[in-house]
Amino acid sequence: MLPRPLRLAVAAFVAALATTACAQTTASAPSPAGTPVKPRAIANPLPAPAADPQLPRVRAALEAAERGGFDAGQYADLSRHPLYGWIEYANLRRNIDAVNNGQAADFLARRGKEASGDAFREIWLAATARREDWPSFLAAWTPRSTGGKERSVALRCAELNARQALGRADAAWNREAQAIWRSSGKSLPDGCDAPFAVLAARGGLSPELRWERIEAAAAEWQPAVMRAAARGLPAAEQAQANDYAAFLDNVNERALAWPKTERSRKIASYGLAKLAKAQPASAEAQLPKYAGALNFSDEDRGRVLYQTALWSVASYDPESARRLNAVPEVSYDERLHEWRAREAMARSDWAAALAAIRKMGAKQRGESRWQFFEARLSERAGDKATAARLYGEAARKTDFHGFLSADRLGAPYALCPVQPTDSLAAKTAVARDGAVMRAMGLFQIDRSGWAVREWDEALSRFDDTQRRLAIEVAQGYQWFDRAVFSLNKTPQEQRLYYLRFPLHHGDTIRREAAANRIDSAWVAAEIRAESVFNPKARSGANAMGLMQVLPGTGAQVAKSLGLPWGGAASLYDSDTNIVLGTAYLRQLLDKYGGQPYFAMAGYNAGPAPLARWQSQRPGMEPEFWIETISYKETREYVARVLAFSVIYDWRLNGDAMNVGDRLRGVVDGKRKAFVCPAEPIAAAPAAAAASAEGE
Repeated sequence: MLPRPLRLAVAAFVAALATTACAQTTASAPSPAGTPVKPRAIANPLPAPAADPQLPRVRAALEAAERGGFDAGQYADLSRHPLYGWIEYANLRRNIDAVNNGQAADFLARRGKEASGDAFREIWLAATARREDWPSFLAAWTPRSTGGKERSVALRCAELNARQALGRADAAWNREAQAIWRSSGKSLPDGCDAPFAVLAARGGLSPELRWERIEAAAAEWQPAVMRAAARGLPAAEQAQANDYAAFLDNVNERALAWPKTERSRKIASYGLAKLAKAQPASAEAQLPKYAGALNFSDEDRGRVLYQTALWSVASYDPESARRLNAVPEVSYDERLHEWRAREAMARSDWAAALAAIRKMGAKQRGESRWQFFEARLSERAGDKATAARLYGEAARKTDFHGFLSADRLGAPYALCPVQPTDSLAAKTAVARDGAVMRAMGLFQIDRSGWAVREWDEALSRFDDTQRRLAIEVAQGYQWFDRAVFSLNKTPQEQRLYYLRFPLHHGDTIRREAAANRIDSAWVAAEIRAESVFNPKARSGANAMGLMQVLPGTGAQVAKSLGLPWGGAASLYDSDTNIVLGTAYLRQLLDKYGGQPYFAMAGYNAGPAPLARWQSQRPGMEPEFWIETISYKETREYVARVLAFSVIYDWRLNGDAMNVGDRLRGVVDGKRKAFVCPAEPIAAAPAAAAASAEGE
């Protein structure tokens, strides 16, 4: 039987479910209060999109334009096709240095408000800037693209050059040039050098502005930028600025004789902080002499100690705890707060971990992750009442730690799906939008970059409802990642689970999961995490397809299964990728003792880091082991895949296996219902509490 405080928390959780109906729809009656939430079909779905018989011709025309063999007469039948603007664009881009002003003006007049026109405008502006044809540049210039994004810094500097060359460098020109100068402490494009030189000659780069950029560059650890900004300073100031830059290159004792100014202190602390990233022990050892010589403030010291602690704890250096405790509390941010808790967990110092969590700010401490761990650690410390309260708060959230918290309470999982009942007419109107139609066509012929430009142009005009409907249209074309990149702008959109968690190739997923004796929801979750169901996905590490399988891994798994290996390109075939990716999950599961969380970590990070983490924290409970993974990407990946597995279990089956069992490799664990809790959860009524207490 659960301890009394936990039983009371369960009662509170269940009682809260009965206080409100679950808002599952925006236009239809909600489910009865507290009843299980089941997946529903999309209301008024659009018919499956009809195939465009001209797309193969469009593809051929684009390829001809890019090769340089495009004949407009040969493709006259496409002149009214929605994608013809991109064919023209490809032809103009191929010959951009030969395009004349008349051709450019004609294309921009016809296509200037479309994404293809804006794409051409960018390359035309760059081409006219290269040949310093400033009248043509300004004739085509607009400050913003069709997607509402500001032009690049390189083009903004080219526009300044154009105005200056044509005698239009007025007071507004000065202000715009100064704004770019002050915009970053990092290196700016070479094309900005000329307007900065003119600005300096006109007296627009005062020593104060130069020092402002020098200090900004020091904060970004950019000594080369510091030297460049210093070139217009008086000789003595330039020498000092160059010595500051040299300190960032290599900490040296000349700094001990620097003037005792706020600037010297700040730049010395930046240099020591930069050193701390590579050599924490050296930075820590040298800090006292520079702090004493230059009269460091607490902020200056904290800046160095922060980096010293961060780059120690990131690898769980034995000095991590001491260095974390040396950082002034005023210098702590959310990142360091969570590392302090994580480091204590890695040492199984539960009291220190609990203390670290309780030093977090209210917002961070209120995240489900830290509510769950504060509850677990409070429970370890014997504070069952606090644990029960925190579990109840976290269990209202639809994420990994919310699910874990519900498991601790024995409560159902929280899920409040929204499934709007928009009319077919509204959906059809969005589907017929010109930019949406072009985006879908480009996506189908594997021109994803151009498709995204069209998509962004459409969404820049759409309201929230139209944006959601556009995502529904995209899913009809199997362009599933639009839900990931275009939703989550409002809390309501986070509840669009039918869009955010697409399900495709369901029969193949179920078949291969069964063949490999693993959970089909896990396979679906891996695909969602790896590629968002994009069969053409390819990572920088050359992982390919739905499950992001490396070619070497694919070849090895195919051989182990006795299957023919069709080469790396075969990984873009969805069935092949699922067959090999699912079998690889089974191999990892067998290799790592049947523990899915080890298999997930290995799938993401590889065997060497996983072996290190296993050796560092053998026997640690899974929830704590996952949280103490030193790679942020892998730590969040494992938690994300486990949470996604629960949601896909709901999508596939209407309920879900207990996530605590799931992460430990239990295949026949208890099933859990999903319910939509009230917000906020009320305290348990006396009758409900008494009933729970008597069970």
